Amino acid sequence: MSNELLFPAEMGEADRLAIAAGPLDGFGLMRRAGEAVAAVVLTRYPAAARVHVLCGPGNNGGDGYVVAGVLHDSGVDIRLWASGPPRAGSDAAIAAAECPVAPRPLSAFSAEKNAVVVDALYGAGLSKPLSGDAARAVEIVTTLNLPVVAVDLPSGVSGESGNILGQAFRADATVTFARKKPGHLLLPGCERCGEVVLADIGIGAEIIAQLKTQAFENVPALWLDTLPVPAVDAHKYRRGHAGVFSGGPSATGAARLSALAAARSGAGAVTVLSPANAMQVNAAHLTSIMLRKADTVEDVHDFIGDRRPSAFVLGPGFGVGDKTRVFALAMLGAGRQGAAGSIDGLVLDADGITSFRDEPDTLFEAARQPKAPALVMTPHEGEFGRLFPDIAGDNALSKLTKARTAAARANAIIVYKGADTVIAAPNGRMAINSNGAPWLATAGSGDVLAGIIAGLLAQGMPPFEAACAAVWIHAEAGSRVGPGLIAEDLPLAMVPVLRALIGSRKGIAG
Repeated sequence: MSNELLFPAEMGEADRLAIAAGPLDGFGLMRRAGEAVAAVVLTRYPAAARVHVLCGPGNNGGDGYVVAGVLHDSGVDIRLWASGPPRAGSDAAIAAAECPVAPRPLSAFSAEKNAVVVDALYGAGLSKPLSGDAARAVEIVTTLNLPVVAVDLPSGVSGESGNILGQAFRADATVTFARKKPGHLLLPGCERCGEVVLADIGIGAEIIAQLKTQAFENVPALWLDTLPVPAVDAHKYRRGHAGVFSGGPSATGAARLSALAAARSGAGAVTVLSPANAMQVNAAHLTSIMLRKADTVEDVHDFIGDRRPSAFVLGPGFGVGDKTRVFALAMLGAGRQGAAGSIDGLVLDADGITSFRDEPDTLFEAARQPKAPALVMTPHEGEFGRLFPDIAGDNALSKLTKARTAAARANAIIVYKGADTVIAAPNGRMAINSNGAPWLATAGSGDVLAGIIAGLLAQGMPPFEAACAAVWIHAEAGSRVGPGLIAEDLPLAMVPVLRALIGSRKGIAG
């Protein structure tokens, strides 16, 4: 796979391993990196009157010296600005010595309106806010609205967290090497990267494999080989049965959205579990979705024993309170009910999450029991803060680390929603979604996502992969609808997305 994400420290280790393996040394890798950046500049800005290359004192600056040399040799008018000399004997010092363009002090940096800027000041490893001459350079470039090509990451963006460290360049293109970094995908930094170009500089997949990284970009390659494909002789119950709990008479719509999404995702049977006083309302709106009364835990156990559902959604429109907690704990205990049957997964969303804000450890302890079904929780930022207030309030942690820490504490798959949704598993695996669609910021969208996850779980897809796939499918469907999207559009919009994925899946299987 090439969808691994490397933290800055892992990228440094990848460089070290690649140098040890040969045939390239450190300067060889630096030369390839600089040549890749120069190629992007020449391709995107062939008519640039002048290119200003800003170099820091480290390896990122070393890449910049190579860029300046290549562009100079290509006939481009170059101005090279350096924040300070590279460390003596370093690869960056070799690059500076070989560069045919004499550097000027960054403190004197100035530019003209029709110029292009190459930002090679600091890369993914920046850990403190930009200040001094570097911050002033950002202000000049921003004021003039100059196009920027960033080396590795725009200076001022943390490769670890995506946070803006004081100030940051806003790049039109960012050229990174070997693999993307979390900062390329996490807000707000991802908005400063422009188009991210991944350049091959000679660090092969065998080197990346040695790192045993647990962070990934959420793309189909991550989970496609586990996406359920119906067998030729499949019948509805062999394709999985999902249950969705409905709220009362005035709060039934969210459950129906989840149920329809579970059915569209491939579950062979879906049942809405409704309070008696909402049966008539639900019946008036359901056709292919089944309906069953479930006022008590005993009703739920009877349903599990009778119909053997594989997964449930609890929370959308269900209400916050004791009943929600009781039902959730009953679901997590269903694997220990013997004759009553067992389930494989519970998706806890919305009211299901908020109901445990005063006693989260009760939920986490139930999820840690040996026979408990997989728990998937889908909090947005506010709900995450209710369940994990200490983690949410720690500003030193990235969204990725927050989700991973919460997943380990809760023994659950955490889908930390947002434009940069993060999916994390208790074993440390993490994924950042990168196809987010702004049109999904609409009421009911999260209910649909919960239903897709449950539908995939019901078909036997592993929980982490099911959550990742659901997030990607949900976003892709939203993008295809685009402006004017409402949540009711999403289940039908999933059809062409799933058709394409299943076609690809069959191609892999073949």
